[in-house]
Amino acid sequence: MEKLSIKQWAEEDRPREKMLMKGASALSDSELLAILIGSGNDKETAVELSKRILQKADNDLHKLGRFEINDFIKDFRGIGEAKAVTIVAALELGKRRKETEKPKREKITSSKSAYDILYPLLSGLPHEEIWALLLDSANNVIAPIQVSKGGISKTTMDNRLILREALNRYASGVILAHNHPSGSCKPSPQDMQMTKKLKDAAQCMDILLHDHLVVSEKEYFSFADNDLI
Repeated sequence: MEKLSIKQWAEEDRPREKMLMKGASALSDSELLAILIGSGNDKETAVELSKRILQKADNDLHKLGRFEINDFIKDFRGIGEAKAVTIVAALELGKRRKETEKPKREKITSSKSAYDILYPLLSGLPHEEIWALLLDSANNVIAPIQVSKGGISKTTMDNRLILREALNRYASGVILAHNHPSGSCKPSPQDMQMTKKLKDAAQCMDILLHDHLVVSEKEYFSFADNDLI
């Protein structure tokens, strides 16, 4: 029986066209592998050859990832050095992606958990700095960002910078923090005003200001804990 080439298949069944129409997740492992190898041999289509390659690895991508270039060349007709290199390179990229997956985000459950993250950033400084924790909808930390750096007793804050970063990183909430080098955690009138302005600006963008911490060497003050948010 004459082999039916992939070009003779219905368009929606061809791996490349199927990916373009439905996305990579709609393809089977053999179809994805067929895209990498491009063509089969005189007896097998690229998909058929890919299925046989996967069978050799017991249909286990982890085992396939341990195949070397020569394993593909010597065992599978139609797989030359160029195709083998392409397969091994793709499998290596997948392995590296897995190894570099983002670590689990820290969850903020109280002002103390926020303080524990912010204290190393703000302790021991001879000048004031303002930082913000950007949070997702589950109160997990997306990232801490430095907002401003000032003098011994004062620093200024641009709300637009915080909100721009929050929007760019798809944050749902913010915890603001700054240090008092003097050692006193009592918020100043300027601190109160700064908190209100950021809260009002954030609300316009559906971003919640959860708290504002004033941090010193030995203690902290939480606006939320003191019903000031």
